[in-house]
Amino acid sequence: MPMTMAGFIRRIVRFLSELCITVGTVIVLFVVYVLFWTGVKAADAADAELDRLQSRWAQGRIETPAHPPDPGPDDPGPPAPGFRTAPPAPPPPPVDPVDPSAPAKPLPPAQPTPPAAPGNGPPPAPRAGEPFAVLRIPRFGRDWDWPVLEGTAVATLKRGLGHYPGTALPGRTGNFAVAGHRRTYGDPFKDFPRLRTGDAVVLTDGTTRYTYRIARSPFRTVPSDTGVIDAVPDKSPFTRPGRYLTLTTCEPEWGSSHRLIAWARLESTAPATHGKPAAFRS
Repeated sequence: MPMTMAGFIRRIVRFLSELCITVGTVIVLFVVYVLFWTGVKAADAADAELDRLQSRWAQGRIETPAHPPDPGPDDPGPPAPGFRTAPPAPPPPPVDPVDPSAPAKPLPPAQPTPPAAPGNGPPPAPRAGEPFAVLRIPRFGRDWDWPVLEGTAVATLKRGLGHYPGTALPGRTGNFAVAGHRRTYGDPFKDFPRLRTGDAVVLTDGTTRYTYRIARSPFRTVPSDTGVIDAVPDKSPFTRPGRYLTLTTCEPEWGSSHRLIAWARLESTAPATHGKPAAFRS
């Protein structure tokens, strides 16, 4: 029996309805994955990295340098890793009077340069993808703490915050720059726009606690503006070398066409074992 036009139309409508239901179900599942499941996975991964750090620190396997002294108002801080201050030259030996009629003495044979003493060089840089510090921002809540890993690869930022390779290490002269997701994968920087001048940013590397203070409210720029993580950050309030920290995340909240930047200056340092940071006591 041939299909009537009305029957054909009903089949088309039924097919389109089922297709819409299927597509809607897939969209809902994707939204649940993005909003919920990536957060669960990221929280588990971040907790695992924090446990690794705590275990390493408890066993004394810490590769970061001892904490530098607190910065003074005009103190740019210690030299950046890789630079060493030369020791003072020893006084010259006494010179015997020279007899013009005596024959010249032969030069002593050249001696090989001794190898550098172990442990005297700059601290090793963290390995890519490895955790080496914990970041806390009281403005985001008393329980807000995230591991800082070396690098900003996609896989790295799924497990915590990422340290831009080539920028300074914690507490050193230069700019310690960190990236983090605004949304998805735990939403670490969801509240980034809430940062205000004077907010504390507390960084711990197992031996030392570094307290930085935000220098200005978040600044909006484009992804190609890489000067914002320079040693003296471009467009920042800083004009001379110092010990700085830069936080970066995506803008808008569910997009990535721009970036939000927050700069901070090192205020103080203390051994990591010296109780609760003052920034968390209020």
